[in-house]
Amino acid sequence: MPRFGRLLHAALRVSMLPALLLLALAWPYAALASEAATSRLGIEVLLDQRLDLLRDKRVGLVTNATGVDSQLRSDVDRFAAQKDFALVALFGPEHGVRGDVQAGDKVASSRDVATGLPVHSLYGEHREPTPAMLEGIDVLVFDIQDVGTRFYTYPYTLAGVMRAAKKAGIPVVVADRPDPLGGVLVEGPVLEPALASFVGMFPIPIRHGMTVGELATLFNIEFGIGADLHVVTVQGWARGDEPLRDALPWVPPSPNMPTPDTALVYPGTGLLEGTNVSEGRGTTRPFEMIGAPWVDAPALAARLDAMALPGVRFRPVWFTPTFSKHAGVACAGVQLHVTDRAAFRPVRTGIAVLKALHDQHPKEFAFLPGNPPFFDALAGVPWLRVAITKGESVDAIEARWTPALERFRTLRQRHLLYLER
Repeated sequence: MPRFGRLLHAALRVSMLPALLLLALAWPYAALASEAATSRLGIEVLLDQRLDLLRDKRVGLVTNATGVDSQLRSDVDRFAAQKDFALVALFGPEHGVRGDVQAGDKVASSRDVATGLPVHSLYGEHREPTPAMLEGIDVLVFDIQDVGTRFYTYPYTLAGVMRAAKKAGIPVVVADRPDPLGGVLVEGPVLEPALASFVGMFPIPIRHGMTVGELATLFNIEFGIGADLHVVTVQGWARGDEPLRDALPWVPPSPNMPTPDTALVYPGTGLLEGTNVSEGRGTTRPFEMIGAPWVDAPALAARLDAMALPGVRFRPVWFTPTFSKHAGVACAGVQLHVTDRAAFRPVRTGIAVLKALHDQHPKEFAFLPGNPPFFDALAGVPWLRVAITKGESVDAIEARWTPALERFRTLRQRHLLYLER
């Protein structure tokens, strides 16, 4: 029996005064349970309360495997069954509409097997809808779960959709979803415009602390897109609710983002993609386990634990990736074990891991080449890679990104749609 029910049952068996006391104690739990029960995703609010945005229109849906409601019903199925509007086309980001394409692989345009609708790829020859793709569409709906990290590509797919819609005179509706990192903290370097790419298009920090709907308003107003934008907010979610409370079960946004724990460490260990160290792709714990064939795992774990980084411990591990870097080769490294989600600072931790790898294995550790190096595109600044190679402390590195981060906090505040709990 739920706690409130047990307390109410007990209240009925005792005298009135103790009963009133028991009910008073139970009330906060009842209120919380009611609030959790009314948590509703943007897509649910859109279909139940804001059909005026879609009624009698031909709709294009930008979505992927995360496009489900709290009952795990697919957006595609729900939209296709609607009588109030017509679903006429689907648009797929990186990893595809069904989430079955690996990171970085091009996504082909096709037809959806279930509905027969055209599926236009936004991660292949084109990164934003073409005029031909938008023919016969009256409104575009975007519903994809983001992970709260700047170098995840879905927000830039949204930006491309908004730009194309602006040119075509088509409104864009964003069905919002929670930030799985809680939406409170921001962390890391703010991207310098010279390093803009599809893993970082706008000057925001690595951990931006915004929902995809909030990012849409930020992009639209501050960075000059100017689309006819409508954000349908989540009901019952507040900043600080981690990872997603009762809004929905976790659906992997991409093949290597299997759990909310992956999303939590990703802002830091995702930077390892720009190095010759495995970020854990090809294992059951991508981004939580990192390593390479030449790493001294016990020494690395001891070095990192000695730094006393907040909210995390390190365990030496040995693994063999089944694909990606060092595929089929035995690797050694560490697994991150987050012990306090609120205290954990993923970007600071990621920098510490990079420094420890560089300092412990200066001859073997390397940043991947490129012009610019891919690491710089992920970091968003050219100086971080140099600071690590020169042996700057984590505190000194963090101090360098702080002024730009404080300016971003002020900018961000104008576009927040949810209060902090």
